[in-house]
Amino acid sequence: MEELKEKIQLVPAQPGCYLMKNKHGTVIYTGKAKLLRNRVRSYFTGSHDKKTQRLVSEIVDFEYIVTSSNLEALLLEQNLIKKYEPRYNVLLKDDKTYPFLKITKEEHPRLISTRKVKKDGAKYFGPYPNAQAANETKKLLDRLYPLRKCRTLPDRVCLYYHIGQCLAPCEFPVSKETNEELVSEIAKFLNGGHKEVKKNLTEKMFKASDDLNFERAKELRDQVAHIEAVMEKQKMTLTDQVNRDVFSYFVDKGWMCVQVFFVRQGKVIERDVSLFPTYKDPEDDFYTFLGQFYLEEQHKKPSEIFLPEGIDPELVSQFLEVKAVQPKRGQKKELIKLATKNAELALKEKFDLIERNEQKTIHAIERLGQAMNIDTPYRIEAFDNSNIQGVDPVSAMVSFVDGKPDKNNYRKYKIKTVYGPDDYESMREVVRRRYLRLLKEELPLPDLIVIDGGKGQISATQSVLEDELNLTIPVCGLVKDEKHKTSQLMKGDPAQVIGLSKTSQEFYLLQRIQDEVHRFAITFHRNVRKKTMFTSILDKVDGIGEKRKRLLLKEFGSLKRLKEASVEEIQRVGVPQSVAESLRSIIDEEEKK
Repeated sequence: MEELKEKIQLVPAQPGCYLMKNKHGTVIYTGKAKLLRNRVRSYFTGSHDKKTQRLVSEIVDFEYIVTSSNLEALLLEQNLIKKYEPRYNVLLKDDKTYPFLKITKEEHPRLISTRKVKKDGAKYFGPYPNAQAANETKKLLDRLYPLRKCRTLPDRVCLYYHIGQCLAPCEFPVSKETNEELVSEIAKFLNGGHKEVKKNLTEKMFKASDDLNFERAKELRDQVAHIEAVMEKQKMTLTDQVNRDVFSYFVDKGWMCVQVFFVRQGKVIERDVSLFPTYKDPEDDFYTFLGQFYLEEQHKKPSEIFLPEGIDPELVSQFLEVKAVQPKRGQKKELIKLATKNAELALKEKFDLIERNEQKTIHAIERLGQAMNIDTPYRIEAFDNSNIQGVDPVSAMVSFVDGKPDKNNYRKYKIKTVYGPDDYESMREVVRRRYLRLLKEELPLPDLIVIDGGKGQISATQSVLEDELNLTIPVCGLVKDEKHKTSQLMKGDPAQVIGLSKTSQEFYLLQRIQDEVHRFAITFHRNVRKKTMFTSILDKVDGIGEKRKRLLLKEFGSLKRLKEASVEEIQRVGVPQSVAESLRSIIDEEEKK
């Protein structure tokens, strides 16, 4: 800490970004500041709430980058978060995705729902924070405008043609002009023209009624009612037709809640709520959130953004390249107040849930570290082996960060060097492969390794870590009782039992980790065994090589389904008749045994 305080004296009082690192050299937090020296110093002086103390306790070094302006610092911070994905910053990222309605750019366009916006020449409308509203709108448009429905054109008309929802370009000529007219009508509808469509349908409904065509009139009446239900059931309205996002936030007890109202064609259609801990000035965290919110068009930028007091509209306009406004009076000002009120209420409602969640995760790993007399194990990796009498041996590894599953870092291993049911050697192989790779790629190492087993497994793991890789990572083993439930935690070589209450959150955390790695290993082993059994029969058939094995596996998926298949069904995969007949006869012979 003394070295850090001396280093802080060298930090300039200029705008820029700072990167906080832990003992592994991993960037765990990055931020920006108008005055770097003051901001960096604030982390190591004065009193902090518990979550900030947790962040500071992990910091062993920092770097900084000076910029020429506050805007440049804000832009750089976004790039640093994207590059390093620091553990304490990802909480600021809103990871929700919303559906868009998309008209594809094809010879015969389709109207589809998607959560990814690409630069593919298609027309995108949205986002729809309410996925059900997006689906209902699509169903409505499918009924009104008969664009192509099938992903690939079939060789005959389908049900959509018979119910009037497709022009069937698969069988009948559909002109480019007709498609363009349909696309134009849909675009006009989604851009606020649904009232005009409703008016036209109402006129047609009355005409059909006058002509005594009551069945057609009823159909049109239902379509009008559907438009009213889907497009006009809104919560609040503004007199203009501008698409805008309305932002506000509330801060309490070191947590921030950002509330966003999505206004489309003058109507508030939905809201978004995000909660996260704040480690610096709320205004700076809000700027960071804005950048993450629109990162890579996860949320499409509207024409205009409303901002609360204390936020610089000019800075946001330059940062996001979109018009930013701070309403001063009237209905627009009331929208900001309403967003602030909703943020305050959401934060109060969530505090109990947040506290309960932290008891199960962060507080649990802190107490686990204390019980084991090690540093808090923020990153835990757990291993489990799976085989049946040494057949198809596999191993699996799961990763937990801050007491929560980190599924992007789960790993599966097929045992390569061990023959027969040797659990200790299997563990040595997998541990060696895992941490050799982390060392070569200079990736973060875990703070604790959890092994499914007792003294022998712990000893095997530590021998690889210490004797071969020169690593000093704490290792513990989870021992099960006769009912196959977690009963003891063991640590060290020679192993010693760590006393944990079986009703404590840290014990429940270990149970969750053990159950998860066991589930992951068993699932992997079943898939490997299923594939082995599947291919063992195929190996007996002349004319089935690797390519046809893959095709058959992809088509049938399991040995059970393959055994039920007829010669004709096998042929459809691309297998010649003579080969399909040979396979069928071998399957029948196996069934008789």
